[in-house]
Amino acid sequence: MSTRLVVDSNNELKEMEMSRKEPQSKVTYIAANIISYAFHPVFIPVYVMVFLVFVHPYIFAGIAYRDKVMTIAQGVLMYTFFPVITVLLLKGLGFITSLHLRTQRERMIPLLATMTWSFWMWNVWKNLPGSPNELVVFSLSAFIATIMAWLMNIYFKVSLHAISVGTLVAFIFYLAFSGVGTDSIGVYISIAMLLAGLVCTARLMVSNHSAPEIYVGFIGGILSLLIASLVG
Repeated sequence: MSTRLVVDSNNELKEMEMSRKEPQSKVTYIAANIISYAFHPVFIPVYVMVFLVFVHPYIFAGIAYRDKVMTIAQGVLMYTFFPVITVLLLKGLGFITSLHLRTQRERMIPLLATMTWSFWMWNVWKNLPGSPNELVVFSLSAFIATIMAWLMNIYFKVSLHAISVGTLVAFIFYLAFSGVGTDSIGVYISIAMLLAGLVCTARLMVSNHSAPEIYVGFIGGILSLLIASLVG
């Protein structure tokens, strides 16, 4: 990530972040953008919810279909809808200049808001009778990951994409070692690792993140799950 000094309309000197140059291959650039949007941090928790509810054969076994759909709906509401609405409101009110949250300062309020939604979701599932422990652990890891992202963002612009996929990969390994793995858990681990590699590579290509910001984010996501598994 690089910066440059610019003079604004009030003749004040300000520091502005410069984005990475677009890759030479237009197809690669478009593919990297598609991956970045498809696996945005606001979507990763919902993908995990869908996996736990409808793909994993044991975790939600015996739970009514209505309750399964309600779980997905709660995840979409707290992890996707409210964070997106928060950013849109901040943009409309002029607190941020871009929906992409390109600077550390612009990320502070959205991360605090997301922290609130994540805590609420974890608290609901933790106290809801019949909630699978794996769901509670993941929701706690999402909350911890948001705290880590907020704290790290004070010092440098950590990759939120990397934090989310780091949590995803660690959670799949958690399932494998917690006794609720399936015969296909190796396939799920491979898919999670592949997605993590694609997402982190895409962010290196189309964002202004440096490699250390992505590596630290990925490690932060893993640590979030480890902490959640110990205290959850």
